[in-house]
Amino acid sequence: MHGSLPEGATIVPVLFAELVATSTAVTSTSARSAKIDALGGFLSLLTPDELAIAVPMLTGAPRQGRVGIGWRTVVAIDVQPATTPSLTLHDVDRVVDEVASSTGPGSTARRRDALGALLARATAAEVDFLRRLFTGELRQGALEGVMTDAVARATGTTVAAVRRAAMFAGDLSRAAVVARTGGEAGLAGIGLQPLVAVQPMLAASSPTIADAIDACGLSSVEWKLDGVRIQLHRVDDDVRLFTRNLNDVTERLPAVVDIARSLSARRFVLDGEVVGLGDDDRPELFQDTMARFDVDAGASLTMRFFDVLHVDDEDLVDEPLSTRRDVLTRVAGPWTIPGIVTDDVDEATAFLDGALAGGHEGVMVKDLRAPYEAGRRGAAWRKVKPVRTLDLVVLAAEWGHGRRTGWLSNIHLGARGEDGTFVMVGKTFKGMTDDLLRWQTEAFRAIALADDGHVVHVRPEVVVEIALDGVQASTRYPGGVALRFARVRRYRDDKTPGEADTIDTVRAMLAGAAPSRR
Repeated sequence: MHGSLPEGATIVPVLFAELVATSTAVTSTSARSAKIDALGGFLSLLTPDELAIAVPMLTGAPRQGRVGIGWRTVVAIDVQPATTPSLTLHDVDRVVDEVASSTGPGSTARRRDALGALLARATAAEVDFLRRLFTGELRQGALEGVMTDAVARATGTTVAAVRRAAMFAGDLSRAAVVARTGGEAGLAGIGLQPLVAVQPMLAASSPTIADAIDACGLSSVEWKLDGVRIQLHRVDDDVRLFTRNLNDVTERLPAVVDIARSLSARRFVLDGEVVGLGDDDRPELFQDTMARFDVDAGASLTMRFFDVLHVDDEDLVDEPLSTRRDVLTRVAGPWTIPGIVTDDVDEATAFLDGALAGGHEGVMVKDLRAPYEAGRRGAAWRKVKPVRTLDLVVLAAEWGHGRRTGWLSNIHLGARGEDGTFVMVGKTFKGMTDDLLRWQTEAFRAIALADDGHVVHVRPEVVVEIALDGVQASTRYPGGVALRFARVRRYRDDKTPGEADTIDTVRAMLAGAAPSRR
């Protein structure tokens, strides 16, 4: 292991072929323990700077993120694969840097030339991996949860320490580097820092109020707003706003910045939702909020807060929600999302009815004893909505017929499998307006992998919220279940494929009761 080499020893750069072989080994097994063994063994060979390159690649993307290379560009580069591996991790990373930073006139040709030179040095297996890496098609089963365990294994640290550091850093690769160089103590030194995005706590779903109260006990029952999740940071006059995907959107939400600066505390991190309100103060539909978000720089949007992570140099993530609620009320005052504290199903149901009457999509039921589990989807937060929905990934779309001729219409839907792939669970052409059909035709053609004249297969990167009446057992699809009366509710630009519902969540609906409010 590089981390334990004696002084003066020569470090031999790790070949890119070793990363590709590790990816192949991970793909070839469905056993979580075997995936962790393969990844942990490979990561233990790497220097800190190699870790920073390898961890993102093995979870599906280069550390530079999207680099502007499309599928057609990649497949158009016809090279004779090398017979002997020679590329190192650093060789590949330097080319990705070059491609990502190339802009302006002639950038397309420069990117193509740089990529062509890289592929000309790659073996057949490396070429295949690189093509899928650049086009977002890499699904090898090294999901972040598995990778977190592997990083801990490779660095001799605990999974809990790596996970916590990654949550606060917003970056698993940074946590991996610190674990290698500083061990457990180094990881403990990564804390919540205002103005640095934190991975948000996520909610599970419950079909009824009774189910949620039974799971959480004495709870905070709050309106569930149909808005855009935003994390607000302030240090004196410096304000930063981050989406659930940790993108900085400060300049797009000037009204929210004004709200932040109006609060009495001068150093805090708050969690909440940005919403658009109509003339009668009823919330707008999500798509209308997103339209304002995109078109008019969010000037007419406002924000409501439901949690606080930090105030005046005090971290609150480990405090119970009961404590955080008191602090939030003091800090955010009238900007706090309405809620009640109860463990009574009838009282919570009445509150749900009031939320629905006010135009909200349901309620959140939150265990008052629970800490803020950044980056986790645990059982402590439960969303209850009268209409059952799933967030699924579009795998393909079929060309329409009749009045839909020329549009991509019937979409193929996939749930997230534990091995990083997506399992098809159904199709739908319902719930689509003409405007939506036009949009999705353009959007899906831009990410197409293949078109046989009937079905256009696409990169699995678009998340769509599907309303449904339930699921049924089915041999038609590989997951063993099929959606009943599925219809498109909205596309979720604010969610990544890694946040889609799992196949286990879909299967669990087989045993559940039909959705109801009680």
